[in-house]
Amino acid sequence: MNGLQNRVAIVTGGGQGLGLGIATALAREGTNLVLTGRTEAKLRQAESTMKAHGVQVLVVPGDTRRRADADNTVALAIEHFGRVDALVNNAQSSTPGVPLEAVTDENWCETLESGLYGTLYFMQAVLPHMKHQRSGRIVNFGSRTGIEGTQGFGPYAAAKEGIRGLSRVAAREWGAYGITVNVVCPAALTPAANTYLEANPSERARYLSEIALGRFGDPEKDIGRVVAFLCSESSGYVTGQTINVDGGQSML
Repeated sequence: MNGLQNRVAIVTGGGQGLGLGIATALAREGTNLVLTGRTEAKLRQAESTMKAHGVQVLVVPGDTRRRADADNTVALAIEHFGRVDALVNNAQSSTPGVPLEAVTDENWCETLESGLYGTLYFMQAVLPHMKHQRSGRIVNFGSRTGIEGTQGFGPYAAAKEGIRGLSRVAAREWGAYGITVNVVCPAALTPAANTYLEANPSERARYLSEIALGRFGDPEKDIGRVVAFLCSESSGYVTGQTINVDGGQSML
């Protein structure tokens, strides 16, 4: 893709699942990577996989719920690479299947802090550097659960809709600096999604029946490639948009 070779992208939650697939798609395009997440062992394993594609990789363990960790990750990225061209805010923790009446403060805080707060922290951390460069790509993650109000996903839906609103504001405020901000709503069979669906077999069949293409998305080939496009120069006139990468599950 145009403009990804030798660029630098930060991927949060980059050690597993969707984040790993996205990182792999970017690495295949020649993008150097900063991988952050809570489990260093998973990040190190991902690092080896990415380096096989001939790119440089910086591993920075951290928790998106802490602003200091976001600031540290970006500072180390600048120290190591001298620039940050793209930010992919993928990290998100949650406890699915909890009805609203049973949501606890722990459920609520875990979900909003890891997703909505973490997204804001990283966006604010990269902004001064992208402003200086007069360019940047930010890709955040929403969800169909927020758009449609899926039962049992109250905190998750709230976090994801918050991220979509935040992204639209940032797209308007930061467009003058050459920074684009977009949202992807994915439908991919990650390990976390598979665990939930295995525990709820009826949900697996129902979910799959709603996808027009009749299959679950692949984190790298389906979701990762769209994210790579949004991180590239080819997407320079796309901003403030929510893109459903879900095989036709949602059609707006």
